[in-house]
Amino acid sequence: MTENQRPLLLQVSGITKAYPGVIANSDVSFAIGTGEVHALLGENGAGKSTLVKMIYGLVKPDSGTMTWRGAAYAPSEPRAARASGVAMVFQHFSLFEALNVAENVALGMENPPGMGALAAKIKEVSTAYGLPLDPARMVGDLSAGERQRVEIIRCLLQDPKLLIMDEPTSVLTPQEVEILFRTLRQLAAEGTSILYISHKLEEIRSLCDSATILRRGKVVGSCIPRDRTAREMAELMVGAVLTPPERGAKKDWGDDKPALEVIGLNATSPIAFGTSLKDISFAVNRGEILGIAGVAGNGQVELQLALSGEITSANGMVMAHGVAIGAHGPIDRREIGFVVAPEDRLGHAAAPDMSLVENAFLTGAVRQGLTQRGFVDWPATRAFADQIIQTYDVRTPGNHVAARALSGGNLQKFVIGRELLQSPDVIVINQPTWGVDAAAAAAIRQAILDRATAGAAIIVISQDLDELLELSDNFAVLNEGRLSPPRPVKGLSIDEIGLMMGGAHGAQAVAHV
Repeated sequence: MTENQRPLLLQVSGITKAYPGVIANSDVSFAIGTGEVHALLGENGAGKSTLVKMIYGLVKPDSGTMTWRGAAYAPSEPRAARASGVAMVFQHFSLFEALNVAENVALGMENPPGMGALAAKIKEVSTAYGLPLDPARMVGDLSAGERQRVEIIRCLLQDPKLLIMDEPTSVLTPQEVEILFRTLRQLAAEGTSILYISHKLEEIRSLCDSATILRRGKVVGSCIPRDRTAREMAELMVGAVLTPPERGAKKDWGDDKPALEVIGLNATSPIAFGTSLKDISFAVNRGEILGIAGVAGNGQVELQLALSGEITSANGMVMAHGVAIGAHGPIDRREIGFVVAPEDRLGHAAAPDMSLVENAFLTGAVRQGLTQRGFVDWPATRAFADQIIQTYDVRTPGNHVAARALSGGNLQKFVIGRELLQSPDVIVINQPTWGVDAAAAAAIRQAILDRATAGAAIIVISQDLDELLELSDNFAVLNEGRLSPPRPVKGLSIDEIGLMMGGAHGAQAVAHV
């Protein structure tokens, strides 16, 4: 059966949804056939999330219609969508770490069977689809890839006809991505349709049969991904020619001490089910970028906390330009030009219910001089917020908007811009372009390279291997709280890095070089 002959599953016609100050979707129409893998492409704020929330029953459209197998479809809540055969795997996991796999799966079911029968079913289905799970394992002990398996198996036990996936590979190693894609291809071959959202365009080319492209809430085109290059699709999304990031000429800064040096750092994780740091050592000179890879949950957040000063250490463990700063808290570190952009953009990097102006003040007060005689200098703070918004193309009605009202990608641009615009000497960024579209990712990466050219020492913690290879001078892998010895990026392959991320950063990794 050709793609054009697929029986129609879902038809979206003229869907519009507006919020105060922004039209999220405007007259959106597209269709998904049975067994089709269909991509939704668009910049951050293009309307993808709002659209799938309407399909899943989380949001009601202002106008327009949907049909499901030819009948009217207007789910009033997710339960109604699930009853029709729609399941969704969200970008952020909705799992309880203190419960085991079977208990988490049961919480997502309308009428779960007994735990014994459910455990047997989980084993059966997870094995059949190449995503084996132990129903008795605690979720808090699972890797990010295994947690995603729990979310997927929970959906598959509902026997879905349409599976919606939002950025499903953001926390996976290359090997885990291939396992996931084999599963999705198997599901599609069995007749399950998949609506797939991702900013990783090479993945879209590999997996998807067709794509609908959104720009500022409107459909601007469609394509068959395998017939387009990733760059062509990115330019369709943004409506402009993209310029790849470029690094300026390197300089000899003449420093006799590294800008940042960490020596034998050990730190107990303050996070439930977290990973403690074990004998971490590395150095970064001015103008250098150290890329740190690793599967989520291997100590990335703990390392970020230790470098920001949220976890303090013995004086000699963290050095900036030869001066011990291990006992310094975040404010003291900011004063000497040491800034951090955390992975958790909503809750850690930004206060959800505070405005963008207030969030600009939270970390910019010291280095931007946003106080006068102990009081907030609101004109200066608003000017700083506006500078971030304009420089980093943050799509928002204004600086008065609460952080939680921004799309994930736009909030990410705001958080990264807020830190980079403070002209820091040492920068730690955890997941700089997570959930960010191609154009915004290119802009963020260019800004990082520009800061390195200006002499900043930068650590980029990321699960995007292409990003690390593009940005980094040196590369290391964090696995179970231990950091591999940094090595030059030049000559490293994706396969070698994938093995290192999976734990083979000792003898096995060397054997593959």
